[in-house]
Amino acid sequence: MHSLLPLFIAIPLGAAFLGLIIAKLWRGAGGLFAFLGTLSLMVFSFCLLGQPPFIYKMGGWIPPVGINLVSDGLSGFMLVVINTVAFLAIVFSLKYMELYTAKPKYYALFMLMLAGMNGVALTGDMFNLFVFLEIASISSYALVAFGCEHEELEASFKYLILGGAASTFILLGVAILYSLTGTLNMADMAQVFSSGKVNSAALFALAFFTMGFGVKGALVPFHAWLPDAHPSAPAPISAMLSGVLIKVLGIYALTRIIFNVFGFTPTIGAILMALGGLSMVVGALLAIGQDDLKRLLAYSTISQIGYIVLGLGLGTPLGILGGLFHLLNHATFKSLLFMSSGAIEYSTGTRKLSQMGGLNKRLPLTTAVSTTGFLSVSGIPPFNGFFSKLIVIIACVQAHQYIYAGVAVFVGLFTLLYFMKVQRHLLFGDLPERLKGIKEVPFLMGFSLVVLALLCLGLSFLYPLMSKTILASARDALLHTSAYIKLSLGG
Repeated sequence: MHSLLPLFIAIPLGAAFLGLIIAKLWRGAGGLFAFLGTLSLMVFSFCLLGQPPFIYKMGGWIPPVGINLVSDGLSGFMLVVINTVAFLAIVFSLKYMELYTAKPKYYALFMLMLAGMNGVALTGDMFNLFVFLEIASISSYALVAFGCEHEELEASFKYLILGGAASTFILLGVAILYSLTGTLNMADMAQVFSSGKVNSAALFALAFFTMGFGVKGALVPFHAWLPDAHPSAPAPISAMLSGVLIKVLGIYALTRIIFNVFGFTPTIGAILMALGGLSMVVGALLAIGQDDLKRLLAYSTISQIGYIVLGLGLGTPLGILGGLFHLLNHATFKSLLFMSSGAIEYSTGTRKLSQMGGLNKRLPLTTAVSTTGFLSVSGIPPFNGFFSKLIVIIACVQAHQYIYAGVAVFVGLFTLLYFMKVQRHLLFGDLPERLKGIKEVPFLMGFSLVVLALLCLGLSFLYPLMSKTILASARDALLHTSAYIKLSLGG
């Protein structure tokens, strides 16, 4: 199992460069390498589940001198989420990207983005976390602009500027921590801070991390880039951005640093809960007035990320478990919704709700899977979104955070309201004359949609098992910093 960890970075890097080179002779090479690469990574990620925590020492160098990759409950959980969504996005792309030119470049950028996300999830070194974060970020900037139209280029430029500012904050935070501790190994830093050396300079670095990763995770008030970037990108990239990228580069990275490097405190928890509550409310209020389907989904993402951060900010075992479960659920239903929006645009040629209606008459499969996504994100039982939201609300009540529990309930009802509006304008009513001849999407696109829809239902019934296995392991990795230090430094 130790030899699997570097493959999560090496395989997508190799697929990106080999696919691009061989595509000079055969244009289908990029898609084939991406498909085989993501399929193998998804299988490897499931192989890691249930394995005891271990590390991989790069070049055989012993930490903290050498760089290490860490496989614990949290990184294994994130690898499953990242690579499962990536595989389904690639399957969806095989037909969807026929609308675009330069497909080999698309697959190369996709695999580079995947390599960066896997690296962020695995690395135990602060500077390498920054390097992998930049690999994923720069690839995503290019993918947002892939259509090369005015809208895409403007959104990518805004994303680039704000993302560059965020990366600067993160790099400054890393530099401050290195000057304080004399190390870049995250567990070694945690050992220094555990002895009571968290001074004002370290808190200043934490503020930089909160701003930098807050931008990457699209937390309010750092969210300005997301409503433009997500609608502009191709549908599978929107699914990757919303489903996994902002969670890995933003929420996961910030959470790992707070819990396993600095150590969680009530003050830090209060800040996270405030950011989560603000994101929930602002995202929901901005979503309700949107006519562009993908833009509405983008604002919904901001709102749903708030639930994750609220649960993690509680700092209680149940709150963290609920936040992680909602992270998994959001990856499934938001990937499903963005791919469904791509399927609708593929069939109708528009994303405007006001120009559609009655699609259930011509697109029964797309109607069924998108309705599943709408019900899941709205928190309707028995779909997965209901249970993770309920757990976060119960955790708020148990922690005596009654205001945040009320906010979570209010936002859940508001989410149901604006997705009922989407259902009415999109799927029901009269079918416009120009859409009389539309057809369902090809098989490969439908395959990804059906799998994600089944996951939205299946994860609800798997929760009792996951709460004692994969979710419990991920939660414990955050709560037990001493175990993370011992694993990373002792091997």
